[in-house]
Amino acid sequence: MDQTPTAFSILRHPLFSRFVLSRVSSTLASQSLAVAVGWQIYALSNSTFYLGLVGLAQFLPMFLLTLVVGQVADRSDRRKIARACQLIEAAAIGLLVAATVGGFITPGMILAAVSLFGAARAFEMPSMQALLPGLVGPAIFPRATAWSTSAAQTAAIIGPALGGALYVAGPTVAYLASALLLVCAAILISTIRLEREPPKRQPATLRSALAGLAFIRRRPAILGAISLDLFAVLFGGATALLPAYARDILAVGPWALGLLRSAPSVGAVAMSVFLAHRPLRRRVGRTMLIAVAIFGLATILFAVSRSFALSLGALIVLGAADVISMVIRSSLVQLRTPDEMRGRVSAVNSLFVGTSNQLGEFESGVTASWFGLVPAVIIGGAGTLLVVLVWSRLFPALRRADRLEDETERREAHSDSRG
Repeated sequence: MDQTPTAFSILRHPLFSRFVLSRVSSTLASQSLAVAVGWQIYALSNSTFYLGLVGLAQFLPMFLLTLVVGQVADRSDRRKIARACQLIEAAAIGLLVAATVGGFITPGMILAAVSLFGAARAFEMPSMQALLPGLVGPAIFPRATAWSTSAAQTAAIIGPALGGALYVAGPTVAYLASALLLVCAAILISTIRLEREPPKRQPATLRSALAGLAFIRRRPAILGAISLDLFAVLFGGATALLPAYARDILAVGPWALGLLRSAPSVGAVAMSVFLAHRPLRRRVGRTMLIAVAIFGLATILFAVSRSFALSLGALIVLGAADVISMVIRSSLVQLRTPDEMRGRVSAVNSLFVGTSNQLGEFESGVTASWFGLVPAVIIGGAGTLLVVLVWSRLFPALRRADRLEDETERREAHSDSRG
């Protein structure tokens, strides 16, 4: 399989296809849940601050569990971890169903359920990331990442629209659909049988737990890529404010909120399919910096728009730029990390991603409560552009990175083949 050059042949691989379907089901669930939770908590509290707290409630478990997550992913069967997490996430949603049906749902209860969901997600994300390299060879990993990202982003298009449509029938319907999707994801991941041996178990020590951080710190290109993504999305993330934008700025309802949340993924899918056919091969560092700059500009355009169509367009461009950064970051991390350390490195990577997404939502909610909706998003977009300028100077190794794989190892392999 690794030698097959066509773009579509990887989709016929049974292990990869099951992995992708499981990821799609999980993404559909989380995206549908995000719309339902966002609309319900804003309806209950009428506060952008509570919208930000939803992000914080998901971030804190991820932050606190990072070192544990990495150790577990490198010492246990990653398939079993992912399956258990997906079932726990379904149970967390079940708590929301019970509270909503019982009529005693409060913003605090929503935050508690979201925290449990975030804790399970903290284990699921790095386990899934570290599992993929065991299903495909390194030669086609960038293409596999692009296809996997494309599938997940397609789900991210459908998920919010699905959540918004189902919410019209009530939050209970949207929550039940999300829980069912997570059960399907757990069943799919259970059917995967690895062709490669799982990583050997290493003794659980503090040094081992910190090895992921140490590995990233010693590789400036990886550190630069991860931290660039963190700060860019931290400042430029406006998705937490979409319920307020939909209702107060654009004067639209839940169905339109679903479309707004889907719009970044429309751009992401289009770009992912393009990257699956035309994988990034050269000047990946410079390409990532340019993509993040476009992300910041699209954020500013969305902030000042009063047209629903223009807002959708800005979010589509934002999503296309973001997926370029995502594919480069994911490929750099996975292709330049030994398999026995992928769980710990992926856990740190997931922490950075979670920080940029969930903590970024909290930051957006706080700044919006201080400065107002529009100024908060403008400030975030401008902050993203500033981060790009600073990072291009702080991390010259990232700016000069030419290929996704480790260039030293590539040169050594080329030398060995000639010798």
